[in-house]
Amino acid sequence: MDIAKECKSILLKNNINTQSSIDFEVNGEMMSLTLEYIIDTYMQASQESQLVFLRALQKSSNTQGDIQNFFEGMGKLLLMSHLSEKFNLEG
Repeated sequence: MDIAKECKSILLKNNINTQSSIDFEVNGEMMSLTLEYIIDTYMQASQESQLVFLRALQKSSNTQGDIQNFFEGMGKLLLMSHLSEKFNLEG
């Protein structure tokens, strides 16, 4: 099973373009992440994490607003992860 394709398929079934982006404000600057980028980044994680991502997306796919909230949350996690690595805030 190709989990990334399954995630993108869920978006397409809900008439959501994978190239849609979500804007985040980070330190006063706007950053945009596409839904496809968010999916592809999470697909670099372990198989178990990929399956958790897929299951959570499936649950959120009941309504379009839930999908947007899901991706906003996942994007925030990516950005926080990136910032903690950048500033060596881990552990």
